[in-house]
Amino acid sequence: YMLVKQHDRVGRMADTLEYSDVGFPLDRFEPALIDEIRRFAPSQLEIGDRDGNGEMEVVVKHVYIERRMIPLNIYLQEAFDMLAHPESPAQARRAKDQLVHAVVEYGNAIKDMVAANIFPGDMLWKNFGVTLNGKVVFYDYDEIEYITDCNFRRVPEPRNEEDEMSGEVWYSVGPKDVFPETFGPFLLGNPQVREAFMAHHADLLDAAFWQHHKERIQAGQMLDVFPYEEAQRFRHDGRAAHGPHTTHF
Repeated sequence: YMLVKQHDRVGRMADTLEYSDVGFPLDRFEPALIDEIRRFAPSQLEIGDRDGNGEMEVVVKHVYIERRMIPLNIYLQEAFDMLAHPESPAQARRAKDQLVHAVVEYGNAIKDMVAANIFPGDMLWKNFGVTLNGKVVFYDYDEIEYITDCNFRRVPEPRNEEDEMSGEVWYSVGPKDVFPETFGPFLLGNPQVREAFMAHHADLLDAAFWQHHKERIQAGQMLDVFPYEEAQRFRHDGRAAHGPHTTHF
């Protein structure tokens, strides 16, 4: 978390605010949630009338707070549900647009992080969120690495039929090895998601893409990351841009 806080987040990594002894009204918690906190983090939980006013509180000793977002997997599931049972053709179109927007923004978020020398590590949909403005942001930092610390590889060709049919990894894997072509089975099981992803971000499944950016960063070349879509940026004369051929800052 400190790495992310001190790094250029390029608008794609949620900032975290660290707090101690945070109190919440006890009546906001289901008993099952209290039991879960007691089971997994008993030293972080205290329940009592801290202020002496007769109101019971749940006090969390140490907590990171992030902005509230819709988890990307839930955002996608909402689109899947609407597509499966649309109430009208217009709703079906909105659901399709929501799905495509989510997938395109997901890939854009990863590419923006790559530009800032960040490999997210765990790229599952659930580790990304959608803001109120529809922007996709990464928020699970347990497995992040610097791009320059990773070794991006292609999966070797099988040596024989036994290798090809094996359910186990038969080639050597180092602690920093990453095989981008293996991302697909974990991310692209839904045909509509796969179609949108391959149309816009197929290069994320190619080790050459990642290796190129690693070498670029190692050479001292840093890319600009713009927080707004091209049509929303300003021109030199201060007016909003209206087309793809406008010169921007």
